[in-house]
Amino acid sequence: MEINPDFMPLTVFEEYAEEYDQWFSYNREIYLDELRRIRQAIGDIPSPALEIGVGSGRFAEPLGIRFGIEPSWALGVMAKDRGIEVIRAVGEAVPVQSSIFRMVVMITVLCFLKKPEETFREVHRIFMHDGKLLVAFIEKGGIIAERYLIHPDKGRFLSQARFYNHDEVIRMITRTGFDLVSVDCRLGFCILTFHKGDIV
Repeated sequence: MEINPDFMPLTVFEEYAEEYDQWFSYNREIYLDELRRIRQAIGDIPSPALEIGVGSGRFAEPLGIRFGIEPSWALGVMAKDRGIEVIRAVGEAVPVQSSIFRMVVMITVLCFLKKPEETFREVHRIFMHDGKLLVAFIEKGGIIAERYLIHPDKGRFLSQARFYNHDEVIRMITRTGFDLVSVDCRLGFCILTFHKGDIV
């Protein structure tokens, strides 16, 4: 696993990495439903594909995504054990060359980004001309956000998160050079897909 020395870790994900990963086993039905919806939104995953905020690899592995960006060392090791090639870095500064990926997914990571628009500009940079972006996130004020914040197992990780509504996210991403393709915001878990457009 390569290391970006400029990265500063999110302590909670280092300290409670096992608990983070176990959530997917303890809440298998929720996890599998999210995975199913993401698969439907993506369709066939083009290669090469990258997940920013790959975590422990719980989505990348079943989706067949081989590459991941992850700031947490502990979670990155888990993702590596699941067969993902992990670069330890943050989404605002992806240490790869331009125009090499055809697909980028970001699943429940938007709320942790310090500078989300910088991340989407980085995604635009690393995309080939036909790049496709999927962003899945917990919507501000939605059923899922309220439910997770009162449960200590998930609330521990989301207590410092910044939530957005889907209109805010669409505006943010289209400002950075993407064209909206689809919207699915059932139950407060939003899945948006975009194609690479012209950068602004």
